[in-house]
Amino acid sequence: MKIFFLGCLLVLHLNLSAQNKVDFTGFDQKAAATVSVTENILEVTWPTGNQEKGKLLIDLEEGQPLFNSIQVSTDEGRFTEIARGMDQVFVLTEGKRDLTKGSGWNIFFDRTAYLPYTPHLLKIKKTAASVNNEGSRTNIILSEVSAAHFSGALEITLYDGSPLLNLAAVMQTDKDSVAIIYDAGLVNQEPVWEEIFWADTEGYLQAVSVDTSTGSKELAVKYRSLIGESKGGSLAIFPPPHQYFYPLDNAYNLKFTWYGKGYRDLIPGFGLGIRQDLMGDRRHVPWFNAPPGTEQRLNFFLLLSAEKDGQVLEEVKKYTHGDSYQPLPGYRTMASHFHTEHVNDVLTHKPLPEIPGHVRALRDLGVNIMHLGEFHLAGNPRDHGPRRLSEFRTMFEECARLSSGDFLMLPGEEPNSHFGGHWMNIFPKPVYWIMSREQGQPFVEEVPEYGKVYRVGNKEEMLRLLEEEKGLAWTAHARTKGSTGFPDQYRDEAFFHSDRFLGAAWKAIPADLSQPRIGKRVLDLMDDMANWGHKKYAIGEADLFKLEPEYEIYGHMNINYLRMDKLPKFEDGWQPVLDAMEKGEFFVTTGEVLIPDFTINEKSSGEILVLDDPADVNLNLNLSWTFPLNFVEVISGDGETVYREKISLEKTRAFGSQEFEFPIDLRGRSWVRVEVWDVAANGAFTQFIWLE
Repeated sequence: MKIFFLGCLLVLHLNLSAQNKVDFTGFDQKAAATVSVTENILEVTWPTGNQEKGKLLIDLEEGQPLFNSIQVSTDEGRFTEIARGMDQVFVLTEGKRDLTKGSGWNIFFDRTAYLPYTPHLLKIKKTAASVNNEGSRTNIILSEVSAAHFSGALEITLYDGSPLLNLAAVMQTDKDSVAIIYDAGLVNQEPVWEEIFWADTEGYLQAVSVDTSTGSKELAVKYRSLIGESKGGSLAIFPPPHQYFYPLDNAYNLKFTWYGKGYRDLIPGFGLGIRQDLMGDRRHVPWFNAPPGTEQRLNFFLLLSAEKDGQVLEEVKKYTHGDSYQPLPGYRTMASHFHTEHVNDVLTHKPLPEIPGHVRALRDLGVNIMHLGEFHLAGNPRDHGPRRLSEFRTMFEECARLSSGDFLMLPGEEPNSHFGGHWMNIFPKPVYWIMSREQGQPFVEEVPEYGKVYRVGNKEEMLRLLEEEKGLAWTAHARTKGSTGFPDQYRDEAFFHSDRFLGAAWKAIPADLSQPRIGKRVLDLMDDMANWGHKKYAIGEADLFKLEPEYEIYGHMNINYLRMDKLPKFEDGWQPVLDAMEKGEFFVTTGEVLIPDFTINEKSSGEILVLDDPADVNLNLNLSWTFPLNFVEVISGDGETVYREKISLEKTRAFGSQEFEFPIDLRGRSWVRVEVWDVAANGAFTQFIWLE
């Protein structure tokens, strides 16, 4: 009897220990999700639709697979099990960041992959767990997660109204000069999946029957997604669509998914997941920054479904509009800075299709305007005469030929002459110019076959050319790459003060997984330029080389939505494009978040607002989105200080559109702009409204 009594006490103690192991103090019992703990199993149920629900049974017992069961309910309320006995896996590969160069953590020309690196398989020790909710999100946090000098926790985030969930190993290190990449996924020791589905690089659905003894395979897929199908349903796994792709020169599809047994000889069991190629595009391979003390969020998404035959992929595609930029009334989409070197291919008589791959690829993405950066690594940009003029003529002819319907190809260069650093240009019509002028040569002359030709000998003449031909210039990849130190070094120059100098271009360099937004480098520069007292803007840039439809272009891209009612015809010139840029009448986005309307007291971006009462101002935003939104940030400045007001949007659900109105205080401010970011670090930002 005594033994029985002691046994009961032991069982009671173990149950109480399990109960006490989970901290519910941050969880509102009135939330849409429900949680409970029974015999070391944490059960979490959340609404995934109008009537449907998802359920996770999380095993808190040490040594047991984390996901005891993953389930979804049908319309009738019955739960069906998609998977059981699955563990999360993360491989963090650590490399060395070169901080000896002037660009510091903004470095792009790093060769991390060519230096020694170490892969770490993250280990979770289930010492503690907590559940909290914020708006429409439920967060499950388990600790400890560790590998070598990295430590952190595992976070599972559920989103009310959606069968979407996010798994993140949130890791930090005190070691300096660290660069990382990561692979991740789900693994099981017992058979779970019957088939694996994916879309090939042409978008056609493919499938393979699962043999759990099959060694791991790496797949080039479209939409960055892999789908496991079981008897009960399907589970799609995919990364954040832009944050996961650190900057490279080329958008090759580097087989960003994997499935099979023993991946990288590190992961036991059969799994499926996402991956990075250690060598990138075999050029400059910077990986992700991991500064000491920062919380690097190694994460991926899951989408649950009772559907079979890979049909859940259609739901995954909705989060990126099928990897395309949605038409928006009153706007046209523009992508800038492409080194396709198509002109050189034409002049060297390479066999080319009637419509080159880069045109097909961008038109498939919904790009209306493609702005080139030709003659970067090919051609004769420094030629003093005939060859450069002939190359210009071929570029103009090809742009005219390939511009049709809802697509406009615009000539452009990254001249990198006279001003300093690297910079881009655009003119509203074909313009012939040479980057040098010898003693006795005229600045401009009529040349047989070509008409007016400019010869530019210095920065003053470069500005004069831009003024006479109504062109625009801006700093390419500011403060990094060949523009390290720029535009800061010429902020006091006459050409920078001119309205012919637009400002800078935005791209997510460097990549840092601790940031809830991407592209901080140029977002900070925008604020600096505004505080310098200049009306400058930042246009999104791709800065990519060769493109083909089967490449992973979308993950590396961003897009500008120019406020334009009509796309001009090439033969009529494209002054309306430059007008929208020069006036700041555009917003930049990764594609998932759109800002159809942004006004402050009825003034839009690029306009000057005279404030009667700066303490009582109304900011209006019309937003649409796919992933649940994270926050709006209102950024303003007074010429010296930058002020940031973050407004949480944690109550938003996936796939929404809404008009927001926020009262803001702009006392003493001279400018204001807005950023909007979602839970996958996709986002959009406006240009400035200038205050008086």
